Amino acid sequence: MNAPDQLQPTAADQERLTINLIDPPCPEFSWFLHQWIGTPFRWGGREAWTAADWEAFATDSQVETWVASVGGGPAGYFELQKQTDESVQICCFGLAERFIGQGLGGVLLSAAVRQAWAMKASRVWLATCSHDHPHALANYEARGFKLVERSEHPANNARESAIFHSR
Repeated sequence: MNAPDQLQPTAADQERLTINLIDPPCPEFSWFLHQWIGTPFRWGGREAWTAADWEAFATDSQVETWVASVGGGPAGYFELQKQTDESVQICCFGLAERFIGQGLGGVLLSAAVRQAWAMKASRVWLATCSHDHPHALANYEARGFKLVERSEHPANNARESAIFHSR
C-alpha cells in the first residue's frame, strides 16, 4: 500500500474491539501472543528465539506491538516494524481462533494500517502464506493491499504450541 488513502477501512462494528499499544514493551507478552495466535497457522522464523532475542525485538525503537481486546481479554494483535527504507511492515497480524469469524479481522487490520501510516511510513506492506487463515488474503485485498510478489518456499513445520489451544 503506497498511500494512506488506499486504505479501505471496514464498515464493521468497531466498538467490540479495543486496541492498545503495549507500552512499555513486554517481550513475554509478545512471545505469548505470537505462540497463541501464530502456532495454528504455522508462523515461522522465531522458533529458536531466546529470551534475549524477544527482548531485543520487543524493545526495538522501530517496533510497535498492539493488542486487541474483547471484554478486557486479549483477542488478537499486530506488530509493526519501521524498515530502513522508511516503509512499515506489518510483521505479525492475527486473531485468536475463538475470535475468528466475528467480523473483527477487518477492524483490526484497518487499525494496523492506520497505525503504520501514523509512523510516517513511505509504504505499508505485509507477507502472507498458504497456511494463513483462508480469509486472510481476502481481508488484505479488501483493505486495499495488492499482491506484488508470489514465491514458493517449503512449508513451515506444524508444531505444538507451548500454550493451550482449544482444538
